[in-house]
Amino acid sequence: MANVKKTRGIRIWIVSLTAVAAVIVCAVLWLGKSYGYDAVVHTRAMVYVRGSWSAAQLDSALYAALGDDRAVARVGRMLSLCGFDAAEREGAYAVEPGMSAWRVALKLSRGSQTPVRVTFNNVRTLDQLTGKIADQLCFSKEELSALLQSDSVCAELGFTQATLPALFLPDTYEFYWTVSPEDFLKKMAREYGRYWDGEREKQAEAWGLTPVEVATLASIVEEETNKPDEMGTVTGLYMNRLHKNMPLQADPTVKFACGDFALRRILKKHLAIESPYNTYRVTGLPPGPIRIASKQAIDAVLNHRPNDYLYMCAREDFSGYHNFATTLAEHQRNAVRYQRELNRRGIR
Repeated sequence: MANVKKTRGIRIWIVSLTAVAAVIVCAVLWLGKSYGYDAVVHTRAMVYVRGSWSAAQLDSALYAALGDDRAVARVGRMLSLCGFDAAEREGAYAVEPGMSAWRVALKLSRGSQTPVRVTFNNVRTLDQLTGKIADQLCFSKEELSALLQSDSVCAELGFTQATLPALFLPDTYEFYWTVSPEDFLKKMAREYGRYWDGEREKQAEAWGLTPVEVATLASIVEEETNKPDEMGTVTGLYMNRLHKNMPLQADPTVKFACGDFALRRILKKHLAIESPYNTYRVTGLPPGPIRIASKQAIDAVLNHRPNDYLYMCAREDFSGYHNFATTLAEHQRNAVRYQRELNRRGIR
């Protein structure tokens, strides 16, 4: 009789233990669903957090990355458990496929930022540059512009207001999203020094130019032609004029002096503008680049082959290429053909 009672007690204990275990498993599964131990990220995305954001703004940022209200709610609960404070964790965070709400929250709460890739190219002015950069980083366009307009900041970087565009080399760079505008400029200065360290600086010296002068000439060349296979020829032409102390007579410099790159036809009134950038009125290179020159244009200047050309005129077929000439008479014939086509097309 005692053995029967003992056996029955063991069975009851086993059943009870099994029931408790089942309850625990169910609870864990429920908690996992409710509090975020299952995957909520299905495609790689970036979560951007600003320190001034409200909870609603943070939810919007999470939704932009996760695309699911329930996932946002789960991450929100996890962030609350972690004591997350946006003011202390401003930044950009990559979330990867398979991450749970808990892992997303943990990454944000720890401030484990992911570097972002910042790209700028095809930029003419510093105003355009600051806009492009500010669109990709946390600081504002106004903050960066204020630094670029400071003579003391330019001097610290080794430039003047006129030569500053040479500092920026179009490419893709990695930054933390929260980088300060000051540190952004410091990195640009390091990249500039790295780019011009060694062989390129020797090439510039061989042509009798400084790195800034190379960037200035490259900016003119790039405005003259968007054809990579023509950049070296255009460079050779301008080098010939520099050596002969002839005005460059580069139309893009006149457009820059006028503040209007959209000019299709350069008239006498444009050529008469008083400006150190008007290379119809002054000899030598202008004070600084007329645009932010691409690395391609800079390398075209450094690696150009000498030629005998002194004149160039856009081809009348509007292909983007130019007719080159060694004599004024030949150039004038080219110019007449181009002007005739302008008139035929009604371009004034």
